[in-house]
Amino acid sequence: MAATSENPLKRKLSADVMTEDMTPTKRAKVRAFYMSETYGQTMEVPFSAEVRTKIICTIGPASANEAMIRGLVMCGMSVARLNFSHGKHEWFAEVIATVRRVAAELNRTVAVMLDTKGPEVRTCSLAGGESVMLHKDTTFTLLTDTSVDGDDTRVATTYPGLPQSVEVGDYILIDDGLIRLRVTEVHTDSVVTTVLNSGQLGQNKGVNLPGKEYDLPAVTAKDRADIAFGVEQNVDIIAASFIRNKANVDEVRALPGVADAGIHIVSKIESTEGLTNFDEILAASDGIMVARGDLGVEIPIEKVCNEQKKMISKCNQAGKPVITATQMLDSMIRNPRPTRAECTDVANAVFDGTDCVMLSGETASGLYPLEAVQVMARICVESEAALSFRERFEKTRATQLALTPVINHAEAIASSAVKTATDIGAKLIVVLTETGRTARLLSKYFPEAVILAITASPKTAAQLLLTRSVTPIKVNQIDVNDNVIRAALFEAVDSQMIESGDAVVVVSGTIVGQSGATNTLRTLVVP
Repeated sequence: MAATSENPLKRKLSADVMTEDMTPTKRAKVRAFYMSETYGQTMEVPFSAEVRTKIICTIGPASANEAMIRGLVMCGMSVARLNFSHGKHEWFAEVIATVRRVAAELNRTVAVMLDTKGPEVRTCSLAGGESVMLHKDTTFTLLTDTSVDGDDTRVATTYPGLPQSVEVGDYILIDDGLIRLRVTEVHTDSVVTTVLNSGQLGQNKGVNLPGKEYDLPAVTAKDRADIAFGVEQNVDIIAASFIRNKANVDEVRALPGVADAGIHIVSKIESTEGLTNFDEILAASDGIMVARGDLGVEIPIEKVCNEQKKMISKCNQAGKPVITATQMLDSMIRNPRPTRAECTDVANAVFDGTDCVMLSGETASGLYPLEAVQVMARICVESEAALSFRERFEKTRATQLALTPVINHAEAIASSAVKTATDIGAKLIVVLTETGRTARLLSKYFPEAVILAITASPKTAAQLLLTRSVTPIKVNQIDVNDNVIRAALFEAVDSQMIESGDAVVVVSGTIVGQSGATNTLRTLVVP
């Protein structure tokens, strides 16, 4: 890209941008020039920065058509989640193509997340395929022989190591805890239990062993095939299910094409093991999902809220995105309005510091997918308005200095930028970023200003949609003459993120295109 000084018109426009008050007509002309094909810049218009917390929507039968996906994007969907526990690759390929086509037509970035099925334990077939009633205080046996058709006295499970994983007195939960069993005998090929509550048992229902370690592979054969498909489709994020330790994360990242494609790995914490090894999992991951469904079965339900808060806090301090998931607006699968408790749940996640909130069945199979996104967005906006950003900044910085009294340059620039933005009342922090790291560090310090992250990497732009308060803008290239910053500011004005007279903080590097070269902090006033 040519330097501004090489062109008299560019030189005049640059002077106008930096020094003169501009009429709306003149502003439009200047913006048109910077965004023109002649100038060589194209820029994706960001979604309104009004909602800082990102919304992830699961795409399913209720939302897979083009009109519905368009509606979800316009209502505030930042990330399209594809649940690979259900569906075939051909269907997923069509959905991914539709999401990307709609995003391009709307001139927006939408990230694609592949959520793996992961290792799991389920009940096997029942005679005739019909569910059976289990009665309290009766004996019920779990088998390792999957060829046996179950009945009201026994059923096989998909976990051959079950007898080695439990002992007398342990509890086994089926179908998200709707049926509770207590182990009374353990044999080499079976586990005998007592039924603690009556309930209907179906086939292919989940089986949980609260507090126990599972001898299961981190990545199943199905996961390998699904991730290979995801690499072909150039997905942005893999949500890896049932992650129990750092080695599990490393195994996913080592799969062919994952690292080379720059796909980010979000580890789902769903077990006691995952909680025990959380710190090492966080260090090895690009982000965390607080998967409260299985987690609420694996640990006592009353402990989930506290564990959620602890995980979110640790992710915030590490500067890594965290997703709060499962049953956030569950009643909206059936009803047009959520319960008050659900609204409070979403708000509480925002107060905790979550980067993203996730909708599952609400958008995948519910009756009111668009309404669910709209309600969630409104709750997020109201909750964000109640946050004390200065207090969050001071707490984060104090904690960081207590952990590492001498911080690295990137951390110092990020915290200084947020402090400067707070002190001068800046409405916007503009950051030039290759990998998104600086933008995530800025978000870590809870700026009240919106973070406008300019990147030439489509993958980075998409992955930043997991990070609170960050609005990514994708450009063709980044130059050394502030041209892309000017174009971004014009776009921000047009998007009503800022207006004339607002203060802006700019974070960049002196070496363009080099990751880790961020070393410059300055302030501007929007002309």
